[in-house]
Amino acid sequence: MRVAIIQFPGSNCDFDTLYVLNNVMKVKADLVWHKKDDLSDYDAVILPGGFSYGDRLRAGIIAAYSPVMKEVRMMAKDGRPILGICNGFQILVEAGLLPGALLRNSSLKFVCKWVNLSVVSNKAIFTRRLEKGHLLRMPIAHNEGRYFIEEDDLKELYKRNQIILKYVDESGKPNESSNPNGSIDGIAGICNDEGNVFGLMPHPERASEELLSPFNTNDGRIIFSSMIEYLKER
Repeated sequence: MRVAIIQFPGSNCDFDTLYVLNNVMKVKADLVWHKKDDLSDYDAVILPGGFSYGDRLRAGIIAAYSPVMKEVRMMAKDGRPILGICNGFQILVEAGLLPGALLRNSSLKFVCKWVNLSVVSNKAIFTRRLEKGHLLRMPIAHNEGRYFIEEDDLKELYKRNQIILKYVDESGKPNESSNPNGSIDGIAGICNDEGNVFGLMPHPERASEELLSPFNTNDGRIIFSSMIEYLKER
């Protein structure tokens, strides 16, 4: 089992993700430069957080046209797990692998804090081990994380159970104060219809060890362990 962590110019969570997979999850993972055009040796791909190309034009748009994305699309079509974290989520959207758009935060400010998340659907490979309504705590750190999609398409996401995570308060209820960026319906993460491509704005790699959490939890680890469990079965 091997996982590719794609590095773009401006990625800054690549080594964090590599550490979690290699040292915490005990899975073989490699940093792969975005110009690589062959990922046949890998079983899954992670697009890490950061600011690819300095968020020029708009977040994720330039990286979406990097050579490696052709391979990522092929892997997605083949059903292999593709995870986009923060900037990686933005890249997946810009590449057309996930629907919608990620806009500037409603506050027009960079937001960095821990948030509460509720599992809306376990359709994604990465949440298959979680029950609906399960509460998670992870940090966010972004300037363009406000998820938006047209109303008809939003209804389709609900119909197909593609909305995976929502921002909620400590009791698990979504409200205006628990939504850190103004995302429509408090959406924090979605997947494709097949469930193998998942994008989320929170950072599971920063919540995979109790030492890093003010709540003494490692909730982010389950995102990676679900992927690993799926690959072992596959």
